[in-house]
Amino acid sequence: MRKWWVRAILLVVAGWILSGSTARAEDFYLRVGGSLERAEETRFKDKSCSSTTPAALYGCGTGNDGSPKSTLGDFGTMAGFELGVGRLVTPALRLEAVLQHRPSFSFKGRANFVQTTARQSVSADLSSLSGMIAGYVDLPRLGLGKLGPFSPFFGGGAGVSRIHIGETRMEFPKTATIVPGGQRVGFARMLTAGVGIELTETVALDLAYRYTNSGTAETGRATGRIVWRDGSREPLELSLAETRAKLSGHGIWVSLRCGF
Repeated sequence: MRKWWVRAILLVVAGWILSGSTARAEDFYLRVGGSLERAEETRFKDKSCSSTTPAALYGCGTGNDGSPKSTLGDFGTMAGFELGVGRLVTPALRLEAVLQHRPSFSFKGRANFVQTTARQSVSADLSSLSGMIAGYVDLPRLGLGKLGPFSPFFGGGAGVSRIHIGETRMEFPKTATIVPGGQRVGFARMLTAGVGIELTETVALDLAYRYTNSGTAETGRATGRIVWRDGSREPLELSLAETRAKLSGHGIWVSLRCGF
């Protein structure tokens, strides 16, 4: 059975499409833009710390910093591109189907295994693709007054995201552990507030702040390996279970909105 949020999104999309037959051509618009976000701090933890076949990467209990065994870090600064198609459903409300792609960003963090107090650096490369249905309320159209060419708005959206993570590399004093990559599809949501600047009768420049929760990044359920830096031993293969971390962040987006 589909999750409730998938059914809700499908209902919104269906209503948006069906109501389009009564809309005027000038009510529709295309939006193209880019975003720059700073990820929040997060932890990669075992999906199940008690898993034995395959083995949990971290295991249960606390690490050398007193926190649960895990890797603490963040996904850094994430650049993205997006394309949206929307329409006016009331004088003040816009509904939009939007696709966002972050082609490349990185996780960097530090693990807390108890076997060593030396630095345990962890890194991985990722990408994400998300699709949402978003709604925006234009404040001047609610009768709050227009500030010349400036039109403040706020909004939010929900949808699905696919996050792909490549191999995770965990660096220790004498060895490196390679964790297999993976991908996960899950629920995504966002909240935003900004201002539209009217450039012409049909073109506006949107500047906005946005909070986005893109769901969960998850490593693969596959075979990893331990590699000795000095080459004194052959790599040791490990059958590893999944680890996961939440991906969310705050940032700005800039886009052109063109009516047609």
